[in-house]
Amino acid sequence: MRWSALPPLNTLLPFEATVRHASMTAAARELHVTHGAVSRQIQNLERSLGTSLFERRTRALHPTPQARQLAAVVRDALDQIDAAARQIAPPRAPAGPLTLSCEPTLLMRWLIPRLPDLAAKVPDVAVHLSAGGGPVFFERDDIDLAIRRDDFPFPEEAGRTRLFAERIGPVCRPELAARLTGTAGVSQVTLLHTGTRPRAWDDWRRITGLRAEPASEQTLEHFYLTLQAATAGVGVAIAPFAVARDDLERGQLVAPFGFVPDGTSYHLLSRPSLEQDGRVGRLTAWLRDSTSRLDDDSERV
Repeated sequence: MRWSALPPLNTLLPFEATVRHASMTAAARELHVTHGAVSRQIQNLERSLGTSLFERRTRALHPTPQARQLAAVVRDALDQIDAAARQIAPPRAPAGPLTLSCEPTLLMRWLIPRLPDLAAKVPDVAVHLSAGGGPVFFERDDIDLAIRRDDFPFPEEAGRTRLFAERIGPVCRPELAARLTGTAGVSQVTLLHTGTRPRAWDDWRRITGLRAEPASEQTLEHFYLTLQAATAGVGVAIAPFAVARDDLERGQLVAPFGFVPDGTSYHLLSRPSLEQDGRVGRLTAWLRDSTSRLDDDSERV
């Protein structure tokens, strides 16, 4: 046999997964087999190599340096085999919907109301929506795409498409806006803050150079709660244009001082393995078309 030192090949997948997770239980879950099956394959591999690959401690499994070295080589080999198989195999029909993670307020107040338009214009793209914000972990969270604001580092390997610039401004009920004669009128109203972006008012003051000293202040946990409070006439909230746009068009809210860019933008991030999936391209095109008006409309408010 040409490769006389090769260990049993069926042991390598369980071994690599066990090293990566430092857990046989997690490896078994990933491979959809039992813990016992993984344990037996690890024992077979150790027997074949004539050495222990793990330090078995109480409630912990630690790969030896030799195990880490072997796992890295196995991982590289599997990546090469996977790449070669993708080149040879005919394209597979996409299975199941694309899972799209989106920041909760943007999801509730902008994306969901536009799902009928998505269904009409891109009927062959099924999307499963997931509310989420912050750093993106495609594998861990089992998502395919994510819409995020670039106020934190994005995964280097992810595909990225810029959608629109973030523009912020004070919004309130029309009757409340009538009491605002310049920013001095803010002293007669309640300023609404959000716990998920507590410096929103400070950012607006810094960008515009305007002052706003309120009669009182109130903090709510999420943007959508502050917007709901503003719609109810509780006070004045700082809002991104994208999430306030529909209420502005309906006349439920007004933006007495307009909107200004805060220096950040929203992007669509995609799992690297979906580069060749035509559905991603069609969904991206729809999102770019739908969000292209956000920059233009915010300047006309």
